[in-house]
Amino acid sequence: MSTDNEAIVRLAYARAEGLTLDPAGFVELFTDDGVFRNVVGQETCQGKDVSIPVVWMSSLFSDLHRELHKVTVLGDVVAVELSIQGTLSAPFPTPAGEIRPAGQKVDFPTADFWYLTDGKITDFNCYVGVSIWFAQLGALPDFAAAVEASQIAA
Repeated sequence: MSTDNEAIVRLAYARAEGLTLDPAGFVELFTDDGVFRNVVGQETCQGKDVSIPVVWMSSLFSDLHRELHKVTVLGDVVAVELSIQGTLSAPFPTPAGEIRPAGQKVDFPTADFWYLTDGKITDFNCYVGVSIWFAQLGALPDFAAAVEASQIAA
């Protein structure tokens, strides 16, 4: 069973690649009520919407690739250490405006946890190294603004 679960997860990654994106194929690997938790944005997508985060990422990085470093299978749980890699190819929206694509390459760490039942994904939790990702885009934290906001709120 664990070998099958690993194959299903690897297929999910293949269907989420930028150059071979297959949103419908990604969705079909999940149960009807399957959940994708994008922990960075605290976004939860369920059912046919589980493809929204992978489509969004591929829209930003047309050459998006996930380099799998270590895959650990324990029954119906598959844990993956990986890097998300790509070149920014579309404007990246931020609260302060868009970061324009200028050849910025990203290669940031991620940890994914996949939960499966009877050969279908029930839950997928994605933990992204957002501080590294944003630094690679040139979006470093604005500590002065955070300090100012905390003093106003106090």
